[in-house]
Amino acid sequence: MRVRDRLAVVLALLVVAAPAAAQELDTVVLVPDERASWQPSNLFGFLRPGHNYGERSIRVETSPPDATLDLFYIRANFQKRYEQADAPARVILPSRSEAGPRDAVMIRAFREGYRQREVSIRVDSGQDRVRLELDPLPNTLVEASLTYFADRASLAFLTKEPLQVRVQDREDGFSVILAETAKGPDVQLDGFASPLVENVEALQLGEDLLVQVRTRGTAREGVELRSRQSLDELRDLYVYSVELVPSDGGVAAVQKARAALAAIGTEEVNGCAQAFDDVLRRALDPASLSRALAPQGSFTDPYLRAAMKRLGEVSPSQRIAMLDGSSFRPSSQIELAAAMSQPGEARGYLALLRAFVDRLEAPEHRESTLRGLIAPEVGTERFSQMLSEARAAEQRCRGDGSGS
Repeated sequence: MRVRDRLAVVLALLVVAAPAAAQELDTVVLVPDERASWQPSNLFGFLRPGHNYGERSIRVETSPPDATLDLFYIRANFQKRYEQADAPARVILPSRSEAGPRDAVMIRAFREGYRQREVSIRVDSGQDRVRLELDPLPNTLVEASLTYFADRASLAFLTKEPLQVRVQDREDGFSVILAETAKGPDVQLDGFASPLVENVEALQLGEDLLVQVRTRGTAREGVELRSRQSLDELRDLYVYSVELVPSDGGVAAVQKARAALAAIGTEEVNGCAQAFDDVLRRALDPASLSRALAPQGSFTDPYLRAAMKRLGEVSPSQRIAMLDGSSFRPSSQIELAAAMSQPGEARGYLALLRAFVDRLEAPEHRESTLRGLIAPEVGTERFSQMLSEARAAEQRCRGDGSGS
């Protein structure tokens, strides 16, 4: 094929492709129902017929693309028409001869995780293209966790920057509004549940992240909301927690927990329970496990400390055995603190916490409660799989007759 023929084919393809590309744009007609009032300047419209009487449109693009566009047609400070589209979009306007001298199009672009951006364009101007650069929101929710134990719960939000938060009460629960914050791509709130919390849902409302917490039945009655802020220094993250606390301060729950802990025997942390403990620990990330169990000023700290002490009391050697071969006396406050500084290394600790949870919670809430204690950073499905594998190892041990 000759060069001239090749060029002809290429030009033909471009001509065919151009309309197709134009059709990919979201086209919106933003034309008021009535024309603007007649103006003396209309007498001179014939001097520029293409400009005044030709088709009038604006191409709107955003960076990043796919932002949602709110389009307002404004005349004499009144909104005459409103449409919504997805960028990039082509906005059809009335011809300049049909528009008033003060007619304008206000374009508002918004996208999850970014600040809103607005721009106003006069209809009678020569501008036919606009590109809106969207800036990321100043803060990001990188992690969230729900911890429940002994009739008390804590919903924690971890962000890169300090949070501005509003908490609002509702009849069926409460809402937490994180100002100028975007939800990180890996943050999952759908599986959050406990005896107090039925579900948690996150919605991006403009530049704010709205977290709606629905409580179970009458669980919200007799429960106070308290908040606290802290800093996760190891990961350089800011933590904001909303806690659900019984109105009596949890006195009855503490008494119940003490009785449950005292009832745990040697067989629940030794023998085949060790197989459960070993498999579950190996499945968990050591750093994440340490963060979950180490003292951090949470309401669970006293329970976890008491559980560590009980572990030593029911161990055959009357000591807390660590993975590296060392051990600590639970009766010594200094040695108990040393064990709590590395709780993920204490053999039998996960098995004891399982027994602790089983004595306090109904069967349908035991798994979610245990996950909140030892693996709040792990998704519900993944943790369920880990738990199943650990239970299977324990069953195999019992089937072999070892450790019984």
